[in-house]
Amino acid sequence: MRLDVVNVIRYCVVKNKEYYMQLAIKEAKKAYKKKEMPIGCVIVYKDKVVAKAHNMREHYNHVLSHAEVIALKKANRRLKCWHIEDCDIYITLEPCPMCAGAIINARIKNVYFGAYNQKGGCAGSYIDLFKYNFSNPSIHYEGGICEEECKELIQSFFKTIRNK
Repeated sequence: MRLDVVNVIRYCVVKNKEYYMQLAIKEAKKAYKKKEMPIGCVIVYKDKVVAKAHNMREHYNHVLSHAEVIALKKANRRLKCWHIEDCDIYITLEPCPMCAGAIINARIKNVYFGAYNQKGGCAGSYIDLFKYNFSNPSIHYEGGICEEECKELIQSFFKTIRNK
């Protein structure tokens, strides 16, 4: 059976999303081991990872130490530019208001996340900041990539905390 070009391209795009989300999940697992909220983030430029990070709020005792903010700083440094519109960002949890704002200001065009965050997600679950942003009207966002694995990691983390 011969695949047509459109199906091959569609397959490769889906495969890439899952591949990069798995890298974000690896970052989230690093956070988990450090007793941090297990959220990981990967930023990709032209199919190359330019930044990886995980939550470090407890370690740095700093409110801005979310995975997305740390990864954005690394990407800015590596690409020598604050506006990184040709990058894609992969996050294991739907971004919060602060991180969504940072993503908008960085002018990232594609946002992919794993688990939805009904209590504070800003990509449609609780509020949709990407829909209302003025500086980056062409932003594309998509959730549910490796969703079960991302959700399971977060649920396991909170279950562990509650049992102590």
